[in-house]
Amino acid sequence: MNDTLWAFDEAVRAEGPRLLCGVDDAGRGPLAGPVMAAAVVLSAPIEGVRDSKTLSPRRREALFDRIMREALCLAVAESSVAEIETYNILGASQMAMRRAVAALSMRPDLTLIDGNVARDFPGPVRCVVGGDNKSACVAAASILAKVTRDRRMDELARLYPAYGFERHRGYPTKEHYEALRALGPTPAHRTHFLRRFRAAGGLL
Repeated sequence: MNDTLWAFDEAVRAEGPRLLCGVDDAGRGPLAGPVMAAAVVLSAPIEGVRDSKTLSPRRREALFDRIMREALCLAVAESSVAEIETYNILGASQMAMRRAVAALSMRPDLTLIDGNVARDFPGPVRCVVGGDNKSACVAAASILAKVTRDRRMDELARLYPAYGFERHRGYPTKEHYEALRALGPTPAHRTHFLRRFRAAGGLL
């Protein structure tokens, strides 16, 4: 655990809230797949926990298992491709975050939300820009959300093996565009995202 991340959470708890929850999402930018969110309450530091983007896949997987065992309370939720199409990616990611918080077995005194938007969350919330690099519980949530989404994309790769989802996780890469040009979109693709990229560069 980065001592600075745990110290951040301890400083917030010193203000009054005893049960602190961190929330983060994964999968806002891809052209395919759901957006995932996690909510985590930690009662003690977990060595090595930091922003999921700074960790190797192997390290994320190992920390995922530790967080699942050692967190005081946690939950993971998602918003589907259909919900992303209906509510846009920000609305859908907020929905997934709210679902994760609502699924916790304990009600936190304060929820730290990664980013600068928090819509209609139950109970007190605080936005923390760059929270996955500042707060231990938000960093733990970022790992759970990322690993869970990667595993979901692995499932989609088995359903649609020609697209390479297990490698690019649905993000806009050369490989992904080539598969889309050759094969067209799958039901797992976000059609509004594809329209935007078509308009921007005629890539599909």
